[in-house]
Amino acid sequence: MAAIQLNEEWSQLMRLYALDHQHPINQKCHSIGIPLIAASIPVGMTIIGLPAAAAMFTVGWTFQFIGHAFEGNKPSFVGDRRQLVVGLLWWTKKVGLPLVSTRPVAVDDLAEAAE
Repeated sequence: MAAIQLNEEWSQLMRLYALDHQHPINQKCHSIGIPLIAASIPVGMTIIGLPAAAAMFTVGWTFQFIGHAFEGNKPSFVGDRRQLVVGLLWWTKKVGLPLVSTRPVAVDDLAEAAE
């Protein structure tokens, strides 16, 4: 399956997300938390699955916030809600199922993005 090429704006969001998630413990926490949160949505669509979905959602977000405590920053979505989608795209790439690819960027542009 070919990855969808992101436009420059979304490529920039992916780069900013990567800059906010460099600590290895934060990355591990997100590798657990993101799929738990994402899986809680379809699980919660059933009456029987509601308690399980609530637990998955809560545990997933707990992992996210623990990770950001190690990183020393706020979750990316605090500044831009689109980062919630970017987080899921980051996770798919992390587990080897990239749904999207980003546009190449010059090293100087990365320094500007961090400022």
